[in-house]
Parts: sequence; C-alpha cells; structure tokens
Amino acid sequence: MSADVEPFAKLAPLMLGEHCVWPPVVLAPMAGVTNAPFRSLCRKFGPDLIYVNEMVMATGLVHGSHKTETMLKFGPDETFRSLQLYGSDPEMMARAVHKLGSANAVDHIDLNFGCPAAKVTRRGGGAAVPLKRKLLRAIVTQAVEAGKAYGIPITCKFRMGISDDLITFVETGLICEDSGAVAVALHARTAQQHYAPNAHWEAIAELKQAVRSIPVLGNGDIWEAADAVHMIEQTNCDGVVIGRGCLGRPWLFRDLVDAFSGLPVRPTPALGEVLSVMLEHAAALCVHFAGDRGIRDFRKHTGWYLTGYPVGGEVRRKFSTVASLDQLRELAASLDPTLMIVAGGERIPRGHTNGPIKVVLPEGYLNDLDDMSLPDDADVLTLSGG
Repeated sequence: MSADVEPFAKLAPLMLGEHCVWPPVVLAPMAGVTNAPFRSLCRKFGPDLIYVNEMVMATGLVHGSHKTETMLKFGPDETFRSLQLYGSDPEMMARAVHKLGSANAVDHIDLNFGCPAAKVTRRGGGAAVPLKRKLLRAIVTQAVEAGKAYGIPITCKFRMGISDDLITFVETGLICEDSGAVAVALHARTAQQHYAPNAHWEAIAELKQAVRSIPVLGNGDIWEAADAVHMIEQTNCDGVVIGRGCLGRPWLFRDLVDAFSGLPVRPTPALGEVLSVMLEHAAALCVHFAGDRGIRDFRKHTGWYLTGYPVGGEVRRKFSTVASLDQLRELAASLDPTLMIVAGGERIPRGHTNGPIKVVLPEGYLNDLDDMSLPDDADVLTLSGG
C-alpha cells in the first residue's frame, strides 16, 4: 500500500474553521445510523476524523420538535461536534444556525442539498433546490452569516443534479464557494440514480477543476481504503466522505488512516473480532435508547456486520430478529470466531442499493430557475439524506 499512498504527502489537512482534520475523512450523516453510539464506535478506529450526526430538519429544530431534540445528542467523547442541517427556507436555516450557535450545541454544520426523496423533490426541496440558483445562494449565504457569529464553519453536500439532463453540480459548487462555505462534498450520482449504478468519479474531478479556493470532497463507492486512495488519485479531490462503506465495518476508518499515513492496511478481521464489535455496538445502543428500542434499532446492523461471512441464511435470520442483548451474546457465542470473510466480501454493497428512481418536480418548476418561491417541505421532519 505504501506505493499507493505516496502522492498523499502533498494532501493538505481539512480545515473547518480553526479545526484541523487529518486525514481528510468525513463520515456522512445517515438517518437511523450515525447516532452517538455509532459515531463513538467509529471514532475508536479513527479518533481524529469528522463524524457527522444524523441529518436534522431546520424547521423541526426551530420549532422544538421532540424527535429533533433527541437526534441532537452528542457523546462525551465528541470534542468536535458536526451536524447536518436540511432546509429550503433561507430565514428558517439562519434561525436554526442561530439556535444551535447560541446554545453552543455544535462546532460544524453541513448543509444538505442532495436529498432525492420523492416526498421532498416533488415539493421543490432537497436535490431540486440547486436548480433554483438564487434560492440556493440565499440559503447558503444566510447560514454562513449566522454561523459567523458563533465561529461555526458551514460546508455543503450535494449530488450531480436531478438527472443526466438536469446537471447542476459545478454551478452549485461555485455558488457555495462564493457564498462562504468552507468546503463542498459531491455525491457523484444524480438524484435519479439514487444509489445505483456506479458513482461518476469524473464529476468529482470536474468539480475540483472548477472550485479552486475551498476543498472539494468526494463521495460514492468507497468500500475499502484502496478506493479512497484511487478516488483522490483519479480526481485530485481534497478528501473523502464515507457513507455505506462503513456499515457493519467501522474499522474502515482505521484502514483509511493507515492508507493515508503510508502504513499497510490490515486484513479484514475474522468473525470473532467482528462479533466483539457487534456486541459493543449493541450494548451502547441499549444504553442510548430507552426500553427495548436499542436492540430493535441494532437489528438492521446485524446483516451489515455479517455481510461476506459464510454463516448461513438461518443464522442471519436469527440475528435479524434478536430480542435482547443476552440473546445476541448467545448467538455470537455459537459461531466459529475463526471464520474469515469470503473473497471480495468487503465490496458487497450494504445499505441502499436501489436505483434508478423516478424524480418528480413540481409542475412548472423549470420554467423560471431564478424563482425564489420556497419549497413546501417544512412539515417533512425526517429524511434519509443524499
């Protein structure tokens, strides 16, 4: 791996305000996944990286939604607190940033302009916002101005556009740069692609050529540390954003630190080590959530942890229906800890794999791209992000 990482001697740390991040690796917010226990677990493998909380709706934050308040929890180990905000109303976004800043609740805010959810784009929100250039500029500008009062740096994440016929990512990046964002991240797919097929890394390279004064981060199809190395080699981007690749594999962040530091990347762990991480994760969720919600929340993670290990369908089913931490421990103890992942198992997709999807925009939405009408999405309080 040392030959692969030789170019990274010139790769700069990611600066978020006065906070220096090396290597420049960011955990993408994922709904129902990147809560405090998961972020803490990932941080054990890569202590100095950026781990972004679940996406929070600006409207819900301003109006004091209980669900939003619950999602705002940060762990005692989080000395640099990152949060992603979603909103389509410039004033509401600014109010949300002010609320977070005045409460000293976060150290960094990322703005989401890539959500492909149909319930959002059909109202003109999410991934549809970058089509409205003036609205996009107003949202970013007001968020940046609000953040300045508290020293909160603002970054932006977006997709390539709505579809191959409605590509916006270069102009979006330039608007974000001009409006004061300190970095931008591109998920190199359109909203129509959703999560399939492969990400278009060439778009990251194009954005990097256009946006010169702030870092450009790449997102999409990083399943192993070598993928991050290749992305930076091929696109010249300034860092990477990790999404589905770390599901069931939080040690990916350790691998990334090693790769960017010129160290050999360690082999994928045997099943025994994976099971130990699973139990630690499940126990933390059981503390984080009241009642049996923690173990129920963990069920979806079991399939991701076991992906690529030859344990059989019946074992997977039992893990996916586990009802208590003790039962999870019993199941883990029944397996052969020496089992190794199958060849290529690291690259088996986890999380969302569907696509393409139909993206619906409001009637007449494309007639005036300078229109400042606000999307009617203020009542959508939870989204999966982009």
